[in-house]
Amino acid sequence: MAAISESAAYDADLWDLQSAIVDTEKTQPRPMSIDLEDLFFDCSDVPMQRNEIPTSGSSLRTPETGSDEIRAVQKGDEAHDLRHDYNMDTVESLIDLGKQEGEEAQAMHTPMHDHDMFMTDSWMTTEQLGSKEAKAIPKDPESQTPIYGHDKFAAGTLREPGEGKPEEVEAVQKAEEAQHASEDSEPEFEEGGATQKSQATERKREYKRKFDKWARQHAKIITDEEIRLRKPAAADESLSIHELMRKDQQNIITDPREYQLELFERAKKQNIIAVLDTGSGKTLIAVLLLRYIIDQELEDRAAGKKHRTAFFLVDSVALVFQQFEVLNTNLDQPIARFCGDMNTDLWAKETWQTHLKEHMVIVCTAEILYQCLMHSFIGIDQINLLIFDEAHHAKKNHAYARIIKDFYVTEHDRSKRPRVFGMTASPVDVRSDFTQAAKDLETMLHCQIATTADLALLRTSVSRPNESIAEYQALLHPYETDLCRELRTRYGDMESLAKTFKHAKEAASELGEWCADQVLLFAMGEKQANKLERKVEKDYVKNQDTRPIEMLDEELKRLREIQDIVLNWECPEPTERQNGLSPKVLVLRRYLELIFERPTDARCIVFVDKRYSARLLSELFARIGSPHLRPGKLVGARNGLSDDADSSVRQQILTLNKFRKGILNCLFATSIAEEGLDIPECNLVIRFDLYRTLIQYIQSRGRARHAESKYIHMVEKGNRWHIQSVRDVRKGEEVMRLFCESLPADRLLQGNGHNLDATLDKEKNLRVFVDPTSGAKLTYASSLVILAHFVSCLPEASSPPNYMVSVEHGQYTCEVVLPETSPIHSASGRPSSKKSLARRSAAFEACLLLRQGGHLDENLLSTHHRHLPAMRNAHLALNMNKSSNYDMRIKPLIWQETRGSSPTSLYVTIFSLDKPENLGRTSQPMALLTRTRMPEFPSVLLHLHVDRTSNLNFDSSKDSFSVSKDDLEKLNAFTLRIYKDVYNKKFEVNNAAMSYWFAPISKDYQGLTGRRALRHLLDWKTIDYVYENEFWEWRIDAPAHELENRYLVDRWDGGRRFWSLKVLPHLGPDDPVPHDAASHKYMASILDYSVSLFPKARKKAVWRHDQPVIHAHRILHRLNWLDELTEKEVNVNNVAYVCPEPLLFSALPTAVAAMAYLIPSAITRVESYLIALETCDTLGLTIRPDLALEAITKDSDNTEEHRQEQIHLQRGMGKNYERLEFIGDCFLKMATSISIFCLCPQNDEYEYHVRRMLMICNKNLLEVAIGIKLLEGKGVNKVDNQVYKHQLGDKTVADVCEALIGAALLSHTSTGNMDMAVKAVTVLVSSPDHDVAQWADYYKLYTKPAYLLTQASAVQTNLAAQIERKLGYRFKYPRLLMSAFVHPSLPNFGGIPCYQRLEFLGDSLLDMVSVNFIFNKYPDRDPQWLTEHKMAMVSNKFLSALAVRLGFHKHLRFSGSIVESQTRDYAQEIGEAEAEHTKDNIVAPDYWTATRNPPKWLADTIESYLGAVFVDSEFYFSEIERFFDEHIRWFFEDMSIYDTFANNHPVTHLHNHLILSLGCSNYKLMASPVPNAAGTEIKHQVAVVMVHGEVVASGTAASSKNAKVKASERALELLKPLAPFEFRERWGCDCDGEAGEVEGIEDVGTAI
Repeated sequence: MAAISESAAYDADLWDLQSAIVDTEKTQPRPMSIDLEDLFFDCSDVPMQRNEIPTSGSSLRTPETGSDEIRAVQKGDEAHDLRHDYNMDTVESLIDLGKQEGEEAQAMHTPMHDHDMFMTDSWMTTEQLGSKEAKAIPKDPESQTPIYGHDKFAAGTLREPGEGKPEEVEAVQKAEEAQHASEDSEPEFEEGGATQKSQATERKREYKRKFDKWARQHAKIITDEEIRLRKPAAADESLSIHELMRKDQQNIITDPREYQLELFERAKKQNIIAVLDTGSGKTLIAVLLLRYIIDQELEDRAAGKKHRTAFFLVDSVALVFQQFEVLNTNLDQPIARFCGDMNTDLWAKETWQTHLKEHMVIVCTAEILYQCLMHSFIGIDQINLLIFDEAHHAKKNHAYARIIKDFYVTEHDRSKRPRVFGMTASPVDVRSDFTQAAKDLETMLHCQIATTADLALLRTSVSRPNESIAEYQALLHPYETDLCRELRTRYGDMESLAKTFKHAKEAASELGEWCADQVLLFAMGEKQANKLERKVEKDYVKNQDTRPIEMLDEELKRLREIQDIVLNWECPEPTERQNGLSPKVLVLRRYLELIFERPTDARCIVFVDKRYSARLLSELFARIGSPHLRPGKLVGARNGLSDDADSSVRQQILTLNKFRKGILNCLFATSIAEEGLDIPECNLVIRFDLYRTLIQYIQSRGRARHAESKYIHMVEKGNRWHIQSVRDVRKGEEVMRLFCESLPADRLLQGNGHNLDATLDKEKNLRVFVDPTSGAKLTYASSLVILAHFVSCLPEASSPPNYMVSVEHGQYTCEVVLPETSPIHSASGRPSSKKSLARRSAAFEACLLLRQGGHLDENLLSTHHRHLPAMRNAHLALNMNKSSNYDMRIKPLIWQETRGSSPTSLYVTIFSLDKPENLGRTSQPMALLTRTRMPEFPSVLLHLHVDRTSNLNFDSSKDSFSVSKDDLEKLNAFTLRIYKDVYNKKFEVNNAAMSYWFAPISKDYQGLTGRRALRHLLDWKTIDYVYENEFWEWRIDAPAHELENRYLVDRWDGGRRFWSLKVLPHLGPDDPVPHDAASHKYMASILDYSVSLFPKARKKAVWRHDQPVIHAHRILHRLNWLDELTEKEVNVNNVAYVCPEPLLFSALPTAVAAMAYLIPSAITRVESYLIALETCDTLGLTIRPDLALEAITKDSDNTEEHRQEQIHLQRGMGKNYERLEFIGDCFLKMATSISIFCLCPQNDEYEYHVRRMLMICNKNLLEVAIGIKLLEGKGVNKVDNQVYKHQLGDKTVADVCEALIGAALLSHTSTGNMDMAVKAVTVLVSSPDHDVAQWADYYKLYTKPAYLLTQASAVQTNLAAQIERKLGYRFKYPRLLMSAFVHPSLPNFGGIPCYQRLEFLGDSLLDMVSVNFIFNKYPDRDPQWLTEHKMAMVSNKFLSALAVRLGFHKHLRFSGSIVESQTRDYAQEIGEAEAEHTKDNIVAPDYWTATRNPPKWLADTIESYLGAVFVDSEFYFSEIERFFDEHIRWFFEDMSIYDTFANNHPVTHLHNHLILSLGCSNYKLMASPVPNAAGTEIKHQVAVVMVHGEVVASGTAASSKNAKVKASERALELLKPLAPFEFRERWGCDCDGEAGEVEGIEDVGTAI
């Protein structure tokens, strides 16, 4: 490397130099390794480790050869291997840094495999290891793990640098070596030395220890007490629902009570509804009746009559299992149970008939039986008994009522009707006239209400609780807590959260602020994160043809923001502080404390209205209840995001089992606990929320059946509605009692009269279709279900039926539009008085058309079957934390392939500075001489001095010149002289083992363009002089001018080199060292200053005291010429005063030596280019060297996390692969989209997306890279420790594949040729879906569909003419243009398909042209910024505005008023916005941002139009670019106005806020997996922000990336309100504001 005139003199002290090296170690670029993964400049592969250099007496065999052995001697200190780990191998790393401590002057040999000074990966000296010898394998100073070396020096013999020293001095120096090995002077760069490094390392370790401790505590979710309580129930947890029910239903009914027998006898004779209190044994009556019916059925079957089956109908899935077990225990005949989860709707008629034949009783939900009757799988005449559990539900369109109205009553042969038995605690469940409601129920079920004649007997059999009223203070009106207000302010525009905010406000009033916050914590907390993210992603997949991926990212980002806020919200423990607990909760708390003050067997149920109330109260009393209170919750099973895992049917049963066993003793329950479920007798029932109907009151009271039980009505003080509710139910119960008592035993069935006819008359205008073949019945009520099921079975259905309702003359008319793939596209219903009837009418008409067309079979089931893509659910994502070890490529193969013989001709590559004056001293160009021709290399920017740079240019000759054996001998001598004098290494001569040679170039060199012969470019005069003279001999009588401008070499200290400036006659050797000289260990005199021997050896040395004194500059060994000077390098003192006798005068001219110092940077970059180009050759790609190198450069552990603080950033490596990956990813998407569009013209978008994802997913790119052996490099076949590994993330491999595609694209940008990028895609996706070699092949794949070639109509031709006038493009195929404007509501518009396929194609084209624009316009912006700002360009909001501006909305063809009205309204709004933002006829480009969100189909038309243009122009991409330039570019010339569209990354914000606003540098962002509490598979990552060793905020997510985002956002929320002085006081901060650390533990290769 070149030296600078200001360079400081180094002490001849190993630790001086080492201290500087250690401090800057992590600032060096690493070498390229093996192809692809192993070709990255990656500092994450191996820690910054150092390898030993062989000492005297040790021999080292290179991995690939066992032939010629050349042993190297390193005199004194260990030689410094050139650090090939880094892009610039510094002078310091090229020179033997230690002092020469008198080692033997014995020549030793090292294998002459590769004479390459720049082979060594890393180094470590003997002194660093604390031992004299360096034969042992060194260890990493932190981890103490062995460090194995890379290829060592390849050729030559290392000789003692102290040659020429008197022998007696040698002997003394040898003797003193051991004694003084540790006598090192103070580090020259003290502030950056080992001490500072040690402190930083220890602080990092301390952070790690604290984080690990915090993470362990965070993972411990289940307390010891919870584990203890779980143990008794462990067996139950593993049981199925059926087993759980069977376990608790072992009682056989043997002793019915009198009132049960009474009602059973009545049920044998007629249809009745048994009205009895909860817990009075209604199910026993059903069992008795079933036994009776089964006995009759057996007799009938024996007589040869038709088989009939009894159906026990229930209203919930849980009751299916419960009632099945009751019947199965008490009946000796086969019984079956069915519910919707068993996919019974897909069964065929034959399946149902088999079940009827094999079973006497079937227990199922009413909806299942209704579906079977509707499809005519079962006939009503095949049923002998219908039992309706909780019969009061039989009203309106409930399945109970529909079974009676549609199938029971319509069977006119009464002998074929089944017997009906209903059971209920009250026939009325609404606030209405009891008598009329009871009669309506009787009418509906065709039954008589019946109860026991002796109600007193019933009361003695069933315990009644003592009832009382608990009054609580009036509640506050619903209000917002701080958390609710915070969320609503930021996210109140999200409609999906409106209900949650409402619930939170209600909870604040009814339960207290703690519970209100818990509403938000549950609804938007981490527990629901996975489900929410899956739903969002699923919705995106369904609509990704109209939504760019950036919209999904934005939606997920906001979702994660909310989740992070609530997850990390510091919610104080619930107390009786102001509004912490509501008065209502406080009253409840007092009652429960009284009951559970001491250990007790008591059980309690608290009834609430809302599911979230049950959960909140359960969690609340788990915290504030007495130690003997063991709360749980019991809520219904429902689908949706708000569901809790504890609401499943199985969990309900488990909860009841725990309640029965006493594991739980207080249930907070919704209405599910009121009816049906078998719940143990309770001592206390509390109506926390009052009942709304009489039946709720009766049923909940029936749970308090224990002797001396209590039933408490909780009433708000002064609330008249509450008081009236209590009065109403008491009065209603009395009315029901009187009604039942007054019923005559022989009264007629009300349902036989005109009342039933009146009920049916209400539906007489609703048409019914009965299939003449099967008897399946289509009604208005069933048509919606049948049509939805039909659409779900379509092979390529993309959306459910779309019902569009309009109003005319006070009547509602509905049109239902079916998906494009449906054989019937739409149907209109008849005018109706209600919207619901209008929709059913349209569905009914559609079903009729489908049945007429044979698309519904005789059972009204679809004849179509959907075949989804086989790989739709394939796991295609990579674990972003997963990494693997790969073999490293240390050197380009070209050196290995050309060694082994002496060349007869050489090629020339010349290194020259374009601004040599900036080096600070005269320099001379240098030639690299190689056996093979070198490619043209890009120039490299070198930082020579502060604010002074120069490009290092490379000129490679196309031809070679001949060399003789003598020529080669001279070139070899010159090269080895550079190694010896500049790098302090001497090697044995072996021309065959040399990879390359160096030679000086004539000073008048003007380039290779002239006619001058290559041989004559070399400075043979200098070469000959160096060949003939090892050193210039100093004489005492030498004139002063001969001592000036010389290159001086310390005899014994390999770290001391000088430029001589001039002789100072006024100074003598014994004079004191001038005060301006750089410090040195020996400062007694100038002569003392010049000698680097140890004390005893110095005493033996004899020097002349009449020799002159030379003013010199000690050469600073620059660590990094490819990056700016470090502060230490800038401030170092390099002034020196030396005597000539102890030094050697190098034969190298100073101009040559100055250039030699730049060789490590030059040769390392050359080798990097060569390895990159070899990678491209492996792929068969022609890529520019600079882009090839950029594509495989990884300059930090977390290169992908470009907006985070980079970990172990390697300075001077140039650009990393991030930007190329950004544009390569976009081209990959476009290329694969075009190919799939051509290959699969009939596939729907869903199939397109699946097939494309299989190609472009990271998993496929990784597998292809491994499959084509891009991850194998030099040494892959070795078997010993000299095969070097580095660790890289799986995603890094995929990212670099995309970067190579980007490099292939940009390498030919000037010509507009994309063939090389197309070829790169083909190689790297390795799929039959993309098997093209050049761009032109795409069009060859395309086959024009028939609709395209059909003669265009006048309308279509006119449309093409209008588009040509407006946009300047003439369509050859007008029907193709029409397709771009056909909305999916018209799936087949005159034989023209809708725009969805074209939109899929156009979306990728628009992405590509937008990325091209922003990528080239902003060459210095990182991919995060580019992605964020690209979002504005491809957003639905902008594209919709553009569609209106271009008039596309006027050309849209659609069906339905909704599309028309929304399009019209938006067009008007965006037009007004444009007018408001126009001044002096200039439109503000961002006017479109001021409007509401548009209908998505407008944006679709832009993308589909681009797809149509692309196809029509025969895949001419320039047409897409022209459209962009003319109609889109002007909107985005100034991207700063769209900063609000950008996602400002939270990690960057946190970093900037801490550094710039708060001045803190002692912080860390860390992430790590969270182990499951039970030790199962890790499924989450936790991240924390730590400031001065304390955890400030945390975030948990499925990936470390998301966890870090959440933690950063939470930290910002907490830290932003603090003023700097408040922050310093709170965290004890005394930092100076330098950057802290962002660390990803085991998170290599995680991209943001």
